[in-house]
Amino acid sequence: QQIYRQIQQSLSWYTGCQEIFLKLNEDKIELMDVGPYLISSLDLGGFSITPAQKAKNLGFYFDHRMSLDAQISSVSQICYINERNLSRIGSKLSHDLKIQLVHSNILCFIDYCNAVYQGLTEKNLQKLQKIENNAVRFIFGLYGKKRKESISPYLKQLHFLPVRFRIQFKIALLVYKCINNLAPDYLKCLIKLREIKRRYSRLDNDFFLLKVPPPGRNGHSALIPLL
Repeated sequence: QQIYRQIQQSLSWYTGCQEIFLKLNEDKIELMDVGPYLISSLDLGGFSITPAQKAKNLGFYFDHRMSLDAQISSVSQICYINERNLSRIGSKLSHDLKIQLVHSNILCFIDYCNAVYQGLTEKNLQKLQKIENNAVRFIFGLYGKKRKESISPYLKQLHFLPVRFRIQFKIALLVYKCINNLAPDYLKCLIKLREIKRRYSRLDNDFFLLKVPPPGRNGHSALIPLL
C-alpha cells in the first residue's frame, strides 16, 4: 500500500506537469520490488505496472533479491568478449601494451562500483577472480602446460590485487576520503569516528578509529569499521 501511494503521488506530479508540455511515457516506467517475493502487478487506474526482476541504473544491474547475480553475469559477459578479442591480437602486442589493454578492457569493468560487492557470495567472487586470472594469463602468455601454473606470483609481479582485496581497497579509499573531507556529504554521513578520551589513547592513530554501529545494523556503515 505504501508503494502504491508513492506511485500515485508521482503520477499526480506528472499530471500537473502536462500543463508545461511534459508527458508520462508509460512504456519506459519500471518498477522493482526489493524482497524475497515479487508482487504480481500494480493497477494505477489508466494502466498497470508489472514489477521487473532486475533494473539498470548508471550501468549497474540491481535485482529484486539484491544478490547482484545479474550484475556479475553482465560483467562476466563483457569481460569474456573482450578477452577473446584481445587473444586474437595478443601475439602482435608488447608486454606493456597488453597491461594497458587489460586495464582499459577488463579491470575497469571489474572495479566499476565494486564497493557494492562487499558481502558478495563466494560463487560470484570466484567468477570475477577467474576473469582476472585469465587476463593475467593473456599478459604473460600462460597457455598450454603453463596454464596450470600458480597465478599468485604473476599477480604480485603486476601489482594486481585479487578481486576480494580490490573490493576492500575501494571501500578503504572511500573511508579515507570521508575522513579527510574529500567525499560528498551523503557518504560522509555514514562514517563516524569513535570518541576516545586523550588520557586513554596510546597511539596517535587511535583518534581515527571508526565507531561501530549498534547490533542489528546492516550495510556499509556496519561493515566498514570491521575492515
